[in-house]
Amino acid sequence: MKQPRFGLASSPMKLKILTHAEQLSALDWAALQSGATDNPLRDPFCSRAFLAAAERVFASDPQLGWQARHLCLSDAEGMVAALLPMYIRTHSFGDFSRDWGWPDAWERSGLPYYPKLVSGMPFTPSPGPRLLVRSGLPREEWAPLLIAAAVAETEHLGASNWQCLFADEPDAKALTEAGLPMRRGVQFHWRNRDYRSFDNFLAGFTAEKRKKLKRERRAIAESGLQIETLHGDQISAELWQDIHRQYRNTFARYGNYPAFPLEFFLEVGAALGQQLVVFLARENDRIMASAICYRDSQALYGRHWGCDRVVPGLHFELCFYQGIEYCIAHDLQRFEPGAQGEHKLARGFEPVATWCGFWIADPRLRRAVNDFIRREDSAMQHYAVEASTHLPFRDA
Repeated sequence: MKQPRFGLASSPMKLKILTHAEQLSALDWAALQSGATDNPLRDPFCSRAFLAAAERVFASDPQLGWQARHLCLSDAEGMVAALLPMYIRTHSFGDFSRDWGWPDAWERSGLPYYPKLVSGMPFTPSPGPRLLVRSGLPREEWAPLLIAAAVAETEHLGASNWQCLFADEPDAKALTEAGLPMRRGVQFHWRNRDYRSFDNFLAGFTAEKRKKLKRERRAIAESGLQIETLHGDQISAELWQDIHRQYRNTFARYGNYPAFPLEFFLEVGAALGQQLVVFLARENDRIMASAICYRDSQALYGRHWGCDRVVPGLHFELCFYQGIEYCIAHDLQRFEPGAQGEHKLARGFEPVATWCGFWIADPRLRRAVNDFIRREDSAMQHYAVEASTHLPFRDA
């Protein structure tokens, strides 16, 4: 690949390294996010509120391995023009980079794999903006500068590689144009095709699939559980304690690590307000299950599930069906319930491509990774096509 360079000496632009999201003002951050979308409800995960709260968690638990090193560019007038969130990583837990086996390959070549640099949202495999450019500035000029700055910083730190993970379509295009190989992934997302109601959505299913899904929902409706939807600014500290307990205990039950403490949700819930959505199930006024989601003006994002008691079908109700109803009611175009999970296909979630870009410092390993990505891509395309044959729609 043609290696971009970032020459500050001959440029009026200035590069500043931010070691915490809060080192950039809320006003400047909002102006950068406006460049990614014109809507007031912007991507919640690359927001200052989400990243600042997460970074405080990492500061108190350095073993999580997310050391902020955000690249901030200012124009000739000294105004913040562009930002690339970036983290130094000493392991791959929580970034969903799928770089399994890569550290061993580096070691066999006599090179260390860590540290690496990651531009992605901590513990959040959700496609979204990564190359943030201030509203009104030409993205075609500033996005390549951010990419070149990331490459230069990778070389400066002696990191093995820079990973720009789960980039949205405009950023994936910019990364491709800069010469980075783009690695395809597959997630399952729900798409709103102007549905008027949940029944209208089900009308497109085959009769067998429609009956099965209705049976699942009917069992929950007849169970006596009360289903409730709350936003971040409607959730008390006491209720967050119950929700977080369920999140923490469910993670532990399956041998996973609950990265976010209670304090994170208290802070993010208050800061994001309507952009944090929780679906709850109550039994005799006692919270027994919850699903934590986020939203912007276009999509709902499912993140964390927790329960005190396993009830057949309740996971599907809170994590999928309530989210679909919410999207229809609020005119959201997509529902992204998280990574993986072929069981989502039977419930109308379609396979879509995700994109991650990689810049590898060592030329030998760069060629090897590029070749691996090319060979893997055909398999991923085949997987997506095969998955589509299992959709429940009559015209699938």
